[in-house]
Amino acid sequence: MAEPSFYIGVIGNVISVLFFLSPVETFWKIVKRRSTEEYKILPYICTLLGSSLWTYYGIVTPGEYLVSTVNGFGAIVETIYVSLFLFYAPRHLKLNTVVVVAMLNVFFPIAAIVATRSAFKDEKMRSQSIGFISAGLNIIMYGSPLSAMKTVVTTKSVKYMPFWLSFFLFLNGAIWAVYALLQHDVFLLVPNGVGFVFGTMQLILYGIYRNAKPVGLNNGLSEIAQDEEEGLTSRVVPLLS
Repeated sequence: MAEPSFYIGVIGNVISVLFFLSPVETFWKIVKRRSTEEYKILPYICTLLGSSLWTYYGIVTPGEYLVSTVNGFGAIVETIYVSLFLFYAPRHLKLNTVVVVAMLNVFFPIAAIVATRSAFKDEKMRSQSIGFISAGLNIIMYGSPLSAMKTVVTTKSVKYMPFWLSFFLFLNGAIWAVYALLQHDVFLLVPNGVGFVFGTMQLILYGIYRNAKPVGLNNGLSEIAQDEEEGLTSRVVPLLS
């Protein structure tokens, strides 16, 4: 009979896949309009970086194949997103974007893998070093939900903090934190524990402000909030590992 962690991990995989596919509507708009408009690529680049490192972590860490499978899927999906963005990006942005993609999605992962394999002969140390790097990146990426929550408090509106996104952030953090506890994996526990806390905070804010009268929702603020929503949607995904 399978361990409880296996069933928890399978549930986590399903939720993670839904998160990875959540930007499909955004990229359908980009393809349909043949323009990236005001959308930002950095969240997707960061998500691809995180997914790539977590895939490697799952491969080199015994018993963590559920981590490698879902993040391997995520890396493929994010590669498609980034490729589409590069294809439809304005000419004056393409060169800089290609440089950033090359640095973060090619050279950095290769450097991290080569460095850890060269520095540590023991597989456990290699796994722990990659886990440390991946967890650190995930925690840094959680800065996006903070800005989204600030917008909610400032405008007294939850328009740019969708309920289901907050709910799945909460649910995803909880599922993977439980999985990490069962697996005794601190590198998975810390970032997903942080995700659970932020998801809880967002749900609380949603409950407070969902019927509140919005203030200060002018066009400029709406554009900022839209960017924050987009960043939140993409940056949540790396924490699904």
